[in-house]
Amino acid sequence: MKKVLLIFTLLLGMILTCSQKIGANMTTNYSQVRAEHILVKTEAEANDIKTQIEEGKISFEDAAKEYSKCPSKANGGDLGYFGRGMMVKEFETASFEGEVGKVSNPVQTQFGWHLIKVLDKK
Repeated sequence: MKKVLLIFTLLLGMILTCSQKIGANMTTNYSQVRAEHILVKTEAEANDIKTQIEEGKISFEDAAKEYSKCPSKANGGDLGYFGRGMMVKEFETASFEGEVGKVSNPVQTQFGWHLIKVLDKK
């Protein structure tokens, strides 16, 4: 009887652990992200801009208009919604893993250094 109870307890624990992991994956398994970004040439420039944004000296959107080298700067860096496979891997990873409303640390791609602000996920 004790063996049966022990096996039952172990199985129940495994089921609960697996279901928690599945639930966590479901909440982070988005198919689209809406993001804004700022593209600059150097990591130092990206860090300086991020500091200005965090200190409230400039909004993300205004910083994009002023500093970004990407045509999206006209829209405050807004890229709209995009799905997986539409952006270079480093940018995609940072966007899908980023927290809504937060500015990422600088992300390097073949195009330069990006600051990414995730606006929404769905």
